[in-house]
Amino acid sequence: MIRTLYFAPDGHLQTGVGPDMLGALLQEPGGLLWVDLAAEPPETCQPLLRETFGFHPLAVDDALEEVHVPKLDDWGQYLYLVLHAVAFEEGPDGTYMDTLELDVFLGHNYLVTHHVQPIAGVDRVWSACQRDERHLKRGTAYLLYKLADELVADYMPAVEEMDAVIDHIEDQVFSHPAPDVLEHLFTLKRALLHLRRIIMPQREVLNKLARDDYAVIAAEYRMFFRDVYDHLVRLYDITESMRDLVSGALDTYLSVVNNRMNEIMKTLTIITTLFMPLSFLTGFFGMNFFQPTTPLDIWTGLPAFLVTLLILTLTPVGMYLWMRRRAWM
Repeated sequence: MIRTLYFAPDGHLQTGVGPDMLGALLQEPGGLLWVDLAAEPPETCQPLLRETFGFHPLAVDDALEEVHVPKLDDWGQYLYLVLHAVAFEEGPDGTYMDTLELDVFLGHNYLVTHHVQPIAGVDRVWSACQRDERHLKRGTAYLLYKLADELVADYMPAVEEMDAVIDHIEDQVFSHPAPDVLEHLFTLKRALLHLRRIIMPQREVLNKLARDDYAVIAAEYRMFFRDVYDHLVRLYDITESMRDLVSGALDTYLSVVNNRMNEIMKTLTIITTLFMPLSFLTGFFGMNFFQPTTPLDIWTGLPAFLVTLLILTLTPVGMYLWMRRRAWM
């Protein structure tokens, strides 16, 4: 889908402009054109980007074919940026976290965005521009700031959801340390690592926009990008703290499992130790080493049987008390 939004110099807002009219609108001074290419095939976007807007083939190839981490390229008359939104879902099959790439071409009087998947932040800015024309009056640099701010704003709910998932897993570590909890922990750890790999370069992109001198960004708008940069710095610190929490939960899980294994082995060892003398006694007296030469009725009568049962009963009890006294239990 190709969405177009044109703010004329006289204050008239026009949507749904055809691709054949974009070249003429770009030549009008004082206007602002925003073209959003959402899930369009490369064969449709490539002629528009190369011929109508005149973007460099390398920048067009990066936008249409390559998958990049956030970056910023200065092409003189326009900027090419790669920003990332975040998508986080917690379902019955586990935790799912992904980032959505947004390619942006920023010129003096135009803004071109390209994304394969729907991005909620882009839709919110698009709707805000249609409701309030003041967003468009401030120029393309301000629109870029609004896009970056909305994308970063979606990071915080995802981070908060992941924090709630970590708290839930920490409770499960003590109550029910099953293998699926371990799998969930590793999934969260990979998600946080992926988020860290996106936030770090995106933070540097916003830092460049806030500090460096670009022809298409006026100095008065750098403070806006500085604000988004501060949000990303805070998000990066929160992500690092959450990684520490996940690592701590993983260590706790292994400790709990090892402690339970130790308790199981301790119980089995106690049972084996208690019955070891009984096995020895029954095994020793049950072997016929000597041929009887005298009557042994006294050894096979009821008193001998009762005495044997008493010995077999008192032996494990005595060993249990002895091990308790030695503090082995």
